[in-house]
Amino acid sequence: MSGNSFGKIFKITTFGESHGLAIGGIIDGCPPNIKLDLEAIQNDLDRRKPGQSSIVTQRKESDTVKFLSGIFEGKTTGTSIGFIIENENQKSKDYTHIKDNFRPSHADYVYQEKYGIRDYRGGGRSSARETASRVVAGAIAKQVIKDIKINAFTSSVGNLFIDKPYQDLDFSKTDSNAVRCPDTATAEKMIAKIKAIKKEGDTIGGTITCVAQNMPIGLGEPVFDKLHAELGKAMLSINAVKGFEYGSGFCGAKMKGSEHNDLHNPDGTTKSNLSGGIQGGISNGMDIYFRVAFKPVATLIQKQNVLTKQATIIESQGKGRHDPCVVPRAVPIVEAMAALVLVDFYLQNKMYN
Repeated sequence: MSGNSFGKIFKITTFGESHGLAIGGIIDGCPPNIKLDLEAIQNDLDRRKPGQSSIVTQRKESDTVKFLSGIFEGKTTGTSIGFIIENENQKSKDYTHIKDNFRPSHADYVYQEKYGIRDYRGGGRSSARETASRVVAGAIAKQVIKDIKINAFTSSVGNLFIDKPYQDLDFSKTDSNAVRCPDTATAEKMIAKIKAIKKEGDTIGGTITCVAQNMPIGLGEPVFDKLHAELGKAMLSINAVKGFEYGSGFCGAKMKGSEHNDLHNPDGTTKSNLSGGIQGGISNGMDIYFRVAFKPVATLIQKQNVLTKQATIIESQGKGRHDPCVVPRAVPIVEAMAALVLVDFYLQNKMYN
């Protein structure tokens, strides 16, 4: 299987399955002498881990990262950083009922057809558990580009949206509630909705907005390696993501050029920022902001018709521990992938200077 690595200079390769002994990764290209805050890395993992509230999966994992190489006396050495996160709470028996069945909207069928074999325990390699390794790499990337501030938050659940621009939000409140929405009133409504959906044995989707501030000018490359193209690829590689838009996004398609153009100030900043901080695929120093759409989780704790290996359709019901809404736990994943894109372009820029 290819496709296990991301990045050109700062490169993360991940390994492991949902119900294997461990997941982990190798980071290549991290500069030496970066003093790492290991608590900050673990904190980002804790924000992603299961079992942290009543509106997420109740699988109990400490998600404690163990570094195996590339760090000495608290600093990066410039060599490969290897790490693992042990799987502590596997319940593989929860998946024996799908050994010969293909769950709707999961990767089960295509993995079987492509490889002729699949790890049916929790989806194996296709499980969102793999994203914990991305969070470790992203947390380190944040510390390499520490002047850039990356904040993601839940901006919608179902048809409930924050009705304020991100400039009016206090990002310090994002982690003050289980849904990771910095608008308290909207967060309460979102939590109530997720609980109601969970009670029905159903799931619901939503969106995450991410903002990168204190951006330098010049990150991104022309033509195929545009900054927004790499951000889009990064976000669309996350499990359950169905859409990505930056700046004005799809709303920009409704506007006239006279409405959409970001006019310059004498200092090079722009009066508006419908470009989302990116012009010609290169950062212009304004805030970068984008939105990521997540589908409802595919596993339902209610009966559905499923395909079997024998090419028959039977009735089956999901079992085990699953998120009724993946969005709250995906917030640190979105931040991590944004950091990985930005650190890679940051290091490419250093080659020019």
